[in-house]
Amino acid sequence: MNVHEQFAEDLALYALGTLQREERIALERHLEECASCHRELEQLRGDMALLALSTAGPTPPRRARQRLMDAVAGEPRAHRVPARRWWWAVVPWVVAAALALATVMFWRRSDRQAQRIAELQSESTQQQDQLQRAREIVETLTATDAMRVTLVAAKTPPQPQGKAIYVRDRSSLIFLASKMPALPTQKANELWLIPPKAAPVPAGVFKPDVHGGATVINPPLPTRVEAKAFAITVEPEQGSLSPTMPIVMMGAGE
Repeated sequence: MNVHEQFAEDLALYALGTLQREERIALERHLEECASCHRELEQLRGDMALLALSTAGPTPPRRARQRLMDAVAGEPRAHRVPARRWWWAVVPWVVAAALALATVMFWRRSDRQAQRIAELQSESTQQQDQLQRAREIVETLTATDAMRVTLVAAKTPPQPQGKAIYVRDRSSLIFLASKMPALPTQKANELWLIPPKAAPVPAGVFKPDVHGGATVINPPLPTRVEAKAFAITVEPEQGSLSPTMPIVMMGAGE
């Protein structure tokens, strides 16, 4: 038996990673000096890679499997047969576990990417909503057919003031107030759209800030309701379905 035949089985076991420590050291020393055995080891490793890929991909060349099997069976050693067979049976399970781990890692990465895409889509939707709201405000403020109403306080110096801009065809309304008086606890101001021949329509509940300023922008309104005037009353915080007297501010169309 020449030296290459002596190391034939050791090369196969070394490629599988199951060679014992003393024999592994001896083989590694031999590989440093023997280019032929080194080439055979690289071929065995390549064959094992093809066999591993065969569990989830195309079938490797038959010559690769046969060359690996011939190398493992090349040197009969009775005391190593059980170990060789045991490790050969374990190889597919090791490959399957590696593939499963790779699948889990890929799934987690895909899940993170999907979450990020969902976040970006949500941000884009919010930005589009804000842009649309800004466009509606500009359209109302600049509409040539807008009804502009100035509301003033009744029976008091004309310090508190409100401005209503209403576009009937779009049912859009913007109301701006200044120098409004402070309100009692659990109370709020409510704006009313007053049609010519119908009951007042609620047009938004608001509370003035510390400077008396307030804004109502595009509250829910019935479609194309004609407005004769606008008024303000003091109501509970949740608002009312009909005005509570007295009316604190009122203005008719210009």
